[in-house]
Amino acid sequence: MISIRRARPTDAASIGAVHVAAWRSAYPGILPDDFLARLSVPRQAAHYDSAIRSGAGVHVATASGLDLGAAGGPARIIGFVTGSASASAKRLAEGEIETLYVLDDWRDRGIGRRLMRACASHLAGIGCASVFVWVLRDNPSRWFYERLGGKPAAASTIQVGGQPVEQTAYVWSPIDRLVQATSTAP
Repeated sequence: MISIRRARPTDAASIGAVHVAAWRSAYPGILPDDFLARLSVPRQAAHYDSAIRSGAGVHVATASGLDLGAAGGPARIIGFVTGSASASAKRLAEGEIETLYVLDDWRDRGIGRRLMRACASHLAGIGCASVFVWVLRDNPSRWFYERLGGKPAAASTIQVGGQPVEQTAYVWSPIDRLVQATSTAP
């Protein structure tokens, strides 16, 4: 069974592992190889532990039972999303989806859509009337945000691993557009 729930501090190490695996899978040729090789699960785990403990909107997707194969086993984190009220002075919307990652073997099953719904609902619940997400321009999965109705609203260049990388911001205003888009079947 696939479930979506709020993250707990005990999830931080698994979230860090998903983050590193997803970046190493999605960004070869986009981000420097040496940067991807230096990604650290413990460093990412510490970051997400801090986010969870601060009350940020961190949700995880877990797989259990037959979804893990005939042997089953304990629930395993297979994806996550983070979001919070936008703190940037140049904010594009009131809320920001900061990260969304799903392990390769679990993609194309509606998990990303369900995680986005959880995050958008959380942000709406804390008073955010709109939401945005930054996506690397060359990210092969950027179509996902377009299919959910995100409108390109800005572009910028950031430095990642000492290399300039182009990114695009997608916005949903009002946030209900994202909640509704994620409520339909994949």
